[in-house]
Amino acid sequence: MSEQLSLTTGVSRSRALARLLGYSLIGLLIFFVPFTIGGRSTILLDHAASALQAHARPLVIVIALLFMLYGALQPWLSGSWRKDLTTTVFSVLKVFGLLVGVAYLLELGPQALYAPGMLPFLFEKLVLSLALIVPLGALALVFLIGFGLLELIGVLMQPVMRPIWRTPGKSAIDAVASFVGSYSVGLLITDRMYQQGHYSLREAAIIATGFSTVSAPFMVIIAKTLGLMDSWNLYFWSAMLVTFSVTAVSARIYPLSKLPDESAPEPELKAGQSRIASAWNAGLTQASQAPALWLSLRETFVDGLRMTAAILPSILAVGLLGLLAAKYTPVFDALGVLFYPLTWLLGVSDPMQVAGAIASGLAEMFLPAILLKDAEVMVKFVVAIVSVSSVLFLSASIPCVLATRIPLRLRDLLLVWLQRTVLSLVFSIALAYLVHSLNLI
Repeated sequence: MSEQLSLTTGVSRSRALARLLGYSLIGLLIFFVPFTIGGRSTILLDHAASALQAHARPLVIVIALLFMLYGALQPWLSGSWRKDLTTTVFSVLKVFGLLVGVAYLLELGPQALYAPGMLPFLFEKLVLSLALIVPLGALALVFLIGFGLLELIGVLMQPVMRPIWRTPGKSAIDAVASFVGSYSVGLLITDRMYQQGHYSLREAAIIATGFSTVSAPFMVIIAKTLGLMDSWNLYFWSAMLVTFSVTAVSARIYPLSKLPDESAPEPELKAGQSRIASAWNAGLTQASQAPALWLSLRETFVDGLRMTAAILPSILAVGLLGLLAAKYTPVFDALGVLFYPLTWLLGVSDPMQVAGAIASGLAEMFLPAILLKDAEVMVKFVVAIVSVSSVLFLSASIPCVLATRIPLRLRDLLLVWLQRTVLSLVFSIALAYLVHSLNLI
């Protein structure tokens, strides 16, 4: 390889190598390596957000409210609320979400809204967390995808990702970041990759609806609620297996299979060159051509701010309406009829109750765990997995997807949720019987 990797940038081979190794290592440490600080083990991004929330709560609240104010007003000021019916509905909901947030801080409204699982949960656990995680994650994202690691992993994973999940090799790091980290950060990566032409619409949709589930730290909360922490490793890897298996199936059926699939072809290996050597060269080339760090940080940070403003008021509005519907109406019991044949045929105890609780996951993924926290252990194991592997829910991930520039329709997202939930039930119940027969739960 020549000393100058790129004549246009003039970045030397040694400088490109330092960029690839140094910046990529920072990204991996931020997103994938758990650190124990103050008796709590999680990734650095989550530690940073939690520390700010704990020690600068008034500032975080102000930041969240400013995001919500901009997010609520922007569709009306720009006129984008007229785009289509879904955009109009969510534009109204964003205004409602802003009003709900202000009312919560002023302690206005019925006392029932202040029950622990209602507004306090939505505002404290979701809104304030996302107000920090998405912008901070946008900054950290540059180190992960901007300086060659994505291209290096992409070449290595080509033989795996395309045949199984119908996505390019470079999506491997996106998929793992989406699963292990926050769904909001995962969607930020996917949105960015789609805008840059690395993904087709179909590939971006498969990743957004197939891997961008709740974070590993939130899975700990699910496990604690259901009393499964003694089987944490079994639960985590089972949820990952089921999630990725369901995605392999959903990528091959309507509506995802019918989306346009026009993206740049993946680079082929040169004659006589090994896959490892080709991957290394691809990473070094990108590291040499990447813009200055501060330019990349500025660009992704602006994207993060835009996404945060779009999702915060939606999450508060849709989440509250979903929680109220689950608590005070039979709507999710009615929806649970769709899953009852499965829960009955597969021998789940109290199949109608389980089916209704699973259906409530459409509103908020944490609801099934709350509703079935006293069920038998096999049911709790199934619910813990399905809550994660269904991926989509109205209180957070669906508004996040709609806030990206990936042109997906709400009705398609709802259909994918139904497909994923059915498949997740089948796979997780079969897995529950297996691990139970092995006396693992």
